[in-house]
Amino acid sequence: MAGSTPQNHRLLPWYIGLVLVFAAVIFVGYRMWAGNCPAPTIIEIGVLTVIPIVYLVLMYLTLISQK
Repeated sequence: MAGSTPQNHRLLPWYIGLVLVFAAVIFVGYRMWAGNCPAPTIIEIGVLTVIPIVYLVLMYLTLISQK
């Protein structure tokens, strides 16, 4: 027992990133909604869904490929 090293959960950074990205999406979405953002709907959808999803998927794939 004294010689064993503690095992870190390798997806812990992904969970933390998930929370931070979710908080950022809520904040940016609120600012777009409250400020009557003149951006086209397709841009808003990209900023609030597509970009965060791509980022999280790439981060997940990177973290699961590590040993």
